[in-house]
Amino acid sequence: MGVFGFLKDVGANLLGGGNEAKKVKELVEKELGTGVKNLDVDYNDGVVTLFGECDSQATKEKAVLLAGNLKNVEKVNDDNLTAPPEEKEVTEFYTIVKGDTLSKIALRYYGNAMKYPVIFEANREVIKDADLIYPGQTIRIPRLED
Repeated sequence: MGVFGFLKDVGANLLGGGNEAKKVKELVEKELGTGVKNLDVDYNDGVVTLFGECDSQATKEKAVLLAGNLKNVEKVNDDNLTAPPEEKEVTEFYTIVKGDTLSKIALRYYGNAMKYPVIFEANREVIKDADLIYPGQTIRIPRLED
């Protein structure tokens, strides 16, 4: 996938005070469990680099979003984070703007506001409450299954 850009001054304020790489690693391991093996993290001046093997492309995307949706993270490099190849592209990314709700986003992408649980479930590690999203947060928008 490569290097992803995020808004540096937006997100959960978990970093600061040193040992940022360890904090990012603990967060990803806590949220994704055994979905990422041999995880290692490097943090350098707002850039997080992830290393390891993911059990799926979705897990890889979630790891990137967990790391990127933290305050003081401007970029996430996932070039060294592997995942099994997918047959087709299944996900888009969206950065939330002021006034957005998951229902509005679902209406925009799926034509049906009541499909917001699909977005919520795809981002459960990043969004803990469907009513608590914030501008600048980047989320996954999965394609609907046929």
